Amino acid sequence: MNKLTHLDSQGQARMVDVGGKPQTARSAIAAGRILMSAEALTAIREGSGPKGDVLAAARIAGIMAAKKTGELIPLCHPLALDAVTVDFTFEGDGIRVTAQASLTGKTGVEMEAMTAAAIALLTIYDMAKAIDKGMVIGEVRLLEKTGGKSGAWRAEGAGE
Repeated sequence: MNKLTHLDSQGQARMVDVGGKPQTARSAIAAGRILMSAEALTAIREGSGPKGDVLAAARIAGIMAAKKTGELIPLCHPLALDAVTVDFTFEGDGIRVTAQASLTGKTGVEMEAMTAAAIALLTIYDMAKAIDKGMVIGEVRLLEKTGGKSGAWRAEGAGE
């Protein structure tokens, strides 16, 4: 089992010291899905929902969330991100959100990408809940990351 880096030798929570680490180009891609009724999906696709352009609001929310990850996740470092993108794919029974975060820095951006995806999904729910309160958010996960000491990693089955 890998050592948990956010615990000290006494098992106390700590913020990892990245002061001595070299800066490298780093990126991460995360995704998740929201399942919904055909009526909600059609309203989002057509922009006819009661709150307006659902995906525009979700994209902005995801980007803002990535920038605030260090404030939301207790032991994450605040990061100066170089770029964040949030994209949407309509599927038969819902929408897939894919978020990518990147920077040149001393620590990875996996949490920023996952936070962007999760908050974009929650925003879709908020914007369309008047049509379908039974929407289901799930499958939020890291798909891939690059950079840093551990190098590149890709989830099994990602992108297939």
